[in-house]
Amino acid sequence: VHRVPLRKMKSLRQRLQEQGLLESYLEQHPYNLAAKYFPGIAVEPLENYMDDEYFGTISIGTPPQEFTVVFDTGSSNLWVPSIFCSSPACRNHNRFNPAESSTFLSTNDTLFIAYGTGSMTGVLGYDTINVAGINVRNQIFGLAETEPGDFFYYTPFDGILGLAFPSIASSGATPVFDNMMMENLVDRHLFSVYLSRDSQGGSFVLFGAIDPYYTTKGISWIPLSAETYWQITMESVSVNGALVACSSGCQAIVDTGTTLLAVPIRALRILLSRLGASSSGEISCEAARNLPDLIFHIHGNEFPVPPRAYVLRNNGYCTLGLQGMDVPTEEGELWILGDVFIREYYVIFDRANNRVGLSRLP
Repeated sequence: VHRVPLRKMKSLRQRLQEQGLLESYLEQHPYNLAAKYFPGIAVEPLENYMDDEYFGTISIGTPPQEFTVVFDTGSSNLWVPSIFCSSPACRNHNRFNPAESSTFLSTNDTLFIAYGTGSMTGVLGYDTINVAGINVRNQIFGLAETEPGDFFYYTPFDGILGLAFPSIASSGATPVFDNMMMENLVDRHLFSVYLSRDSQGGSFVLFGAIDPYYTTKGISWIPLSAETYWQITMESVSVNGALVACSSGCQAIVDTGTTLLAVPIRALRILLSRLGASSSGEISCEAARNLPDLIFHIHGNEFPVPPRAYVLRNNGYCTLGLQGMDVPTEEGELWILGDVFIREYYVIFDRANNRVGLSRLP
């Protein structure tokens, strides 16, 4: 069974708060979460990893060099820092040294990925990638040469392993999971994700299988509406039986690389008002105890997200795990179902049938 254990670590927000750096950091890094989802460009809203806490380990090369990565269903490229990078953000992270790998093949191709808080540039190379005991030979990946700014300096991960579709991969690089499928390294053309709540352990990404322990409540299958991100159609969003958003249908992306629920600005204002929170999402922890479930209506089924999932508690303060974002699409407004949603469901990303499976967790 090819299971990558994910570990939960202090979020970037917590780390900056403890060092008294949070306010100045947020001032210096205005962000545009929407940037990640413009079609045709591989972009990462890295500021969004502010609250992200789930990371796993992979290795690259022969003998293996280890890296901590975010398994991101909202992007498609694999990249890690390299020894050619002298940015401060590279110097305090693991860096790949191609000279120490007997299986490395270099290319003259370059990689550029734009971020909400800057960008990364690098070169593309090929090597053996080991993910959960699966050896993917001749996998193309990015060796970062510059990581401008100080965002990466504070992050607890080295790089990113994208799990979305080839159509959005920067420089046309074949994603890791596509190579796993092409080389017949997985039993089934799907992977699944379990993210634990609170400080519990046990989070994982499972390649090529569905763990029946997490599907005892059955699986609801939802067809994809686009083969770019893991994008689906939502019918509506309701609270206490009343329709509050997405009333004529909208698009949603299931994204492990986004921590919060990203909501269109107009819908966000309605939700904050309906839930009794301030315009910045703050709410008294006492009031938070009596909040209703948010109900997402998708493919004829109801998917509730209870307040224990969408209320974030930090040092006695409570805020709602909702974030404003406006991305106009041809199909209407776009929502991002990030970790706040995913923690309530075992999620199966099925490439064989281009669908997402959701199984409610107890």
